[in-house]
Amino acid sequence: MELQQLTEQVALLSREVAAFIRAESPKFSEASVEAKSANNLVSYVDKQAEQRFVDGLKGILPQAGFIAEEGTGERAEGFNWIIDPLDGTTNFVHGVPCYCTSVALVKGEDILLGVVLEVNRDECFSAWLGGGARMNGKPIRVSERAQLQESLLATGFPYDDFGFEGEYMDLLRELMHRTRGIRRLGSAAADLAYVACGRFEAFYEYGLNSWDVAAGILLVREAGGRVSGFHPGKDPVYDEEIVASNSAIHEELLEVIERNWQRQD
Repeated sequence: MELQQLTEQVALLSREVAAFIRAESPKFSEASVEAKSANNLVSYVDKQAEQRFVDGLKGILPQAGFIAEEGTGERAEGFNWIIDPLDGTTNFVHGVPCYCTSVALVKGEDILLGVVLEVNRDECFSAWLGGGARMNGKPIRVSERAQLQESLLATGFPYDDFGFEGEYMDLLRELMHRTRGIRRLGSAAADLAYVACGRFEAFYEYGLNSWDVAAGILLVREAGGRVSGFHPGKDPVYDEEIVASNSAIHEELLEVIERNWQRQD
């Protein structure tokens, strides 16, 4: 399998889908928005973008199945595409300019390629296993800052799972004092891409799904970063908790997280 060629094909398809999303933005009406659960929104743009991805990806790798946010396609035993057609739907609905497409190819638990495209800035982040990470075709690397106190972090806030609000706020409070600042973009795919290219030193969040993070995880790793769960043995793709960093501050950040976050299930 030629992963570089596959990645380039996925990047081209991502640009086509991003162009569709960009074209829909000026004429978008909030009347078309549905709530899948409390504060978890979906629109016709999400659904049509996902269908465009599924149709295109079937032509790129016909034997692969799909793990897609809006449920298009079926999962397979071997290869699977993990798709978030519009990561940052709430931003899109409110006209906030940060939202992405995100596509990864996995075989079992191995992420083979990942493409994240930030629609408004037209920045296409791509990586394949062993091939490094790129933004618009140019190599990218994580930052070299080695101290948490000098680092800019990103996180996200839960929209419907408030059962661990106390732990989350304790962690946020300590990191407010231990870092240069914390940002909340509203798109985990963008957060991870920004770690990969050195804009953030780290990103952490809980309650995410595989389609939010799979592509971005490979970007960070191929750019020289490190990705883990909050605790040893946790899978950042499927276990709904993730810490992604430039590697240099990873252990220091994990120590803060583990002290404030006792959730183990």
